[in-house]
Amino acid sequence: MSGGIVTLVGNPRGGSRTLAVATGAAEALTRRAGHADPIDLVDLSALGPQILSPVPSPGVEVALELVADASVLLVASPTYKGSYTGLLKAFLDRLPPNALAGTVALPLLVLGDPRHALAVEVHLRPLLVELGACVVTPGLALLETDLPRLPDVLNSWFDRVLPQVRPALQEAARA
Repeated sequence: MSGGIVTLVGNPRGGSRTLAVATGAAEALTRRAGHADPIDLVDLSALGPQILSPVPSPGVEVALELVADASVLLVASPTYKGSYTGLLKAFLDRLPPNALAGTVALPLLVLGDPRHALAVEVHLRPLLVELGACVVTPGLALLETDLPRLPDVLNSWFDRVLPQVRPALQEAARA
């Protein structure tokens, strides 16, 4: 384990709101947890064409290694058709079984419609559990209309999940 926080963003568009939310969430998490190490970012928009390529890509391999070695993994995606993006699924499908064993995962979906709020628990959580992660409860289903009050939403979420994340960060700091 690298012992660090890794942020994985599954939006196929560069410079997306999902990227901004995920980066802000990771920074807020480190502040709240008192974690001083830098955050690694895996932005799949930069790797999209290489993820499905039959030719090995050094960029994808480095990204997979970062994700697999994370102590804490924040996984963010916009909702597409009521679930996470195909790009995120294609990337995570490249990880071997139990690649996230020992990792605490924080699922985060950015939603345009409140009817998709359960997607974070019904779709993204099982994928992360299947890969062996310990997934915090609850995941964050963030409505686009809540973006102007993002710090308050994040603080409320971290009040609930930080006790589940803190032990992984403390153990990583000891490593």
